[in-house]
Amino acid sequence: MAGRNGLIWALGIFLLTISSCAVIKNNTTAKKSTTNTSSRSPEFLDGFTTSSNAKTTSVSYAKVSFSQASSTYVENAPLWQFKYAQLLDVPVETVLNANLFYFIEDWWGTPYQLGGKAKTGIDCSNFANQLLNTVFRISSSGTSSGLYDKSKKVNNGQMKAGDLVFFKINQAQVSHVGVYLDNSKFVHASTSSGVMISDLNETYWKKYFVGAGRMN
Repeated sequence: MAGRNGLIWALGIFLLTISSCAVIKNNTTAKKSTTNTSSRSPEFLDGFTTSSNAKTTSVSYAKVSFSQASSTYVENAPLWQFKYAQLLDVPVETVLNANLFYFIEDWWGTPYQLGGKAKTGIDCSNFANQLLNTVFRISSSGTSSGLYDKSKKVNNGQMKAGDLVFFKINQAQVSHVGVYLDNSKFVHASTSSGVMISDLNETYWKKYFVGAGRMN
């Protein structure tokens, strides 16, 4: 009887050992499977560069991409830059000449007055002369026709900020002048609306435009 009980006891120990090994093996397999799954996950390393198909998204490690730089600049740009970027229809980050646009802002809407030189009224040539003198430090004086005669003529495709644009409005000689800004836009003292920004491509101005000149 004692021998039979010993046999049963030994058999029980054997079965318990087999069962424990099976559990350990299953846990090891599960852990290994989890490890393999993790190894298939994306891994981002230092120096990794990526970009998306979106036109405004670009990411690069250890440097700021152009699109990010532009975005940061736009977010921190002063309100005057937004205003004149919109008026000129150009990117905000290209509107950089603060002195020029402060001058325009200061004179904006000043009414036209023939022979006028003050905020109460100013004509086109005096406005152009004051802008060149104040912003570009160019000594300039004279009427629109006189400025045309003295200026060095510039091709349309070579115009830059500070160049003069001339018009013959129902007269044989130059009768109106403005100051070129960018993207075919110019600032001037108009007889109808005072100091404002207009576009050379507008039908009216295109009709009377005779050329551009640069004062030295």
